[in-house]
Amino acid sequence: MIRAGIITIAAALIAPNVAQSDTLVATRTIRAQSILMAEDLKVVEGDVAGTLISVDEAVGLEARGMLYAGRPIRMSDVGPPALVERNSIVPLYFTQGSLTISADARSLSRAGVGDTVRVMNLSSKTIVTGIVGPNGGVHVGRLTSQ
Repeated sequence: MIRAGIITIAAALIAPNVAQSDTLVATRTIRAQSILMAEDLKVVEGDVAGTLISVDEAVGLEARGMLYAGRPIRMSDVGPPALVERNSIVPLYFTQGSLTISADARSLSRAGVGDTVRVMNLSSKTIVTGIVGPNGGVHVGRLTSQ
């Protein structure tokens, strides 16, 4: 009897602690394109792969699709807020060395900073793919530190 108790205590001390992870969920249904605020989110116990785990990392991001109350929020469910709206006119930049060429383009989708977006050059009607910069301009070609 005493031996069994000692074995149980020893097993509890030797066994690795199973880490409990937290998962971020929505407190209410959140529509696509809404900016997340702290009151929209809460942390619950659970370990769901690929989900956000803290309120701080999600506040200020934009919902990419509907987020339902109580369901875990995956990293792909949110992203930076869109700076470029579909069909908006945006500056298009190509930079190589000290040469910068700019033109106006029409955005073919919504996108945030760092997102890839397809745009149509209004002068040539050519469709190109670029990356949205912090000023809302679309950069094509080799990326520079602008």
